[in-house]
Amino acid sequence: MPKCDQVPELARLLLAALPLLAGGCAPERPPSGFDLIFDGATLVNWRAVPERLAATWSVEDGAIQGRGLEDEVSYLAYAADEALGNFELRLSYRMLTDGNTGVEIRARRDATGKRPFEGYHADIGHVGIGPQILGAWDLHFATREEFPCPRGSILSIDRAGMAQVKPLDRHVDPSDIAVRDWNQCRIVAQGNHFQFYMNGIISSELVDEADDGQLRRGIVALQIHEKGTTVQFKDIAMRRLP
Repeated sequence: MPKCDQVPELARLLLAALPLLAGGCAPERPPSGFDLIFDGATLVNWRAVPERLAATWSVEDGAIQGRGLEDEVSYLAYAADEALGNFELRLSYRMLTDGNTGVEIRARRDATGKRPFEGYHADIGHVGIGPQILGAWDLHFATREEFPCPRGSILSIDRAGMAQVKPLDRHVDPSDIAVRDWNQCRIVAQGNHFQFYMNGIISSELVDEADDGQLRRGIVALQIHEKGTTVQFKDIAMRRLP
């Protein structure tokens, strides 16, 4: 029998082994200060939106897999905290097909029915899909104007809701992104400032100072856009920021 003071360590080792027992791969140890929000084996603490498209999402080989079954947007929302404000999110993704996917942040239900959610969207797609998607910030607003923020740009929205777009001096290039292999994303949301990095290089940046309609907290959700797209996400880790 293990001694009492050995039980916590045994429990930790058992939890770490769960993905392997389930036939997957253990997630990588997150950086200091980060917590894993996907266990590498199950969709515990995640929920599909809309629920009728739940079959879009599964766990395959230690990764969350999204496979578009309909020509309709489907989300997998992190349900353990649906009022996230300031945070840094890190994850790896792999496009197994061409297509359009991404990560919704500070999202809330779209009462107009335009989409399931409105929020700020870090857009991902296959290499070659174009700068308006791969590495872009896409604004999913219910009633506000949705200004473009393509890869390689910084979009600033002032208090009156007027926008200005400027180029970033150094930004990620499609040649920096692996095709059909794993890439790393880093998304930082702090106050009204949002940064999107791909493989350690800034991709696009957003500053939203609008007095009307600024989103300060909400849901983090993975997204898949259309039928036929398959994407995987793993090593999903988050740290809260002040």
